[in-house]
Amino acid sequence: MGYWVKGMRDAFFGSLYKIAKKDKRVVLITADTGAICLDRFRGDLNKQYINIGIAEQNMIGVAAGLALSGKIVYVYAIVPFITARCFDQIRIDLCCMGLPVKVVGIGAGFDYSTLGPTHHGTEDIALMRTLPGMTVYSPSDSSAASLFADISYKHKGPTYIRLDREGWPLLYKDKREINVSSGFSLLKKGKDLYIISTGRMSCEALNIARGLSRYSIDAGVIDLFRIKPFEEQGIRSVIKDVGYLVTLEEHFVTGGISGVISEMLSKNNNAPRFKSFGIPDKFCRRYGSREYLQRLNGIDADSVTKAIRKWLGVKRPRP
Repeated sequence: MGYWVKGMRDAFFGSLYKIAKKDKRVVLITADTGAICLDRFRGDLNKQYINIGIAEQNMIGVAAGLALSGKIVYVYAIVPFITARCFDQIRIDLCCMGLPVKVVGIGAGFDYSTLGPTHHGTEDIALMRTLPGMTVYSPSDSSAASLFADISYKHKGPTYIRLDREGWPLLYKDKREINVSSGFSLLKKGKDLYIISTGRMSCEALNIARGLSRYSIDAGVIDLFRIKPFEEQGIRSVIKDVGYLVTLEEHFVTGGISGVISEMLSKNNNAPRFKSFGIPDKFCRRYGSREYLQRLNGIDADSVTKAIRKWLGVKRPRP
């Protein structure tokens, strides 16, 4: 937890740049989205870089055509513009065709907290996980983001990767610690309760687990970094002995990982008691820091810790 690094976006595109230098089939298309980490693509690999302008829907069609010609294509834009705005194009041009185009969204959750609901990435998981054949990655730190550049390069079908701009304490010192085949990591074991989280909120989940320990609640944390395909049996084996289960996400509760876990629990007669924490079913029209918006929506560490204590009926800290 004490390791601080560059942001997920820089880590992801740093790895992708190394891949693209070796493989001229790799093409990156952006929709007029700037970032310092893209400068090397523009300067060194300008024949593999296309700025298509503010034309995200067209970008998906161009990417599909390039993929059909043998290119390995990455498309990049702000989360709601690359998912919600392009949903029909992704559905038809990429998923129906089974094309290996990598859709990369920047600004997960409230990352663009000062730009309002037009820029909030709060429904992308719900959209992308409905699409047949789509693989969905939600890295929790820069090590995972770097790894998913490598993994997506080799993947044969359509892929969605949601990224954060900022740098957070590393949950994984080395990306080799991440077992990609499992789709999740057990960050902390728990005896009473498990928190299943994704993306930025996995760091927050560990803070919540520490807060709950002061009330003699032994909470574990599962980082769900691959949302689809979902490794149901693996998750079941981890949570089978606890009485309580929580999901935590900076995403609308509707259709997010709360939905993924609810679908799993509906098949289980001996499921733990379940509670979800996410953004309520309404747009956030307030502006400010990310932490401010999290508090408004009750998904900051203090709010979630208090809500879990109330749910479990634990009022006093241990001596």
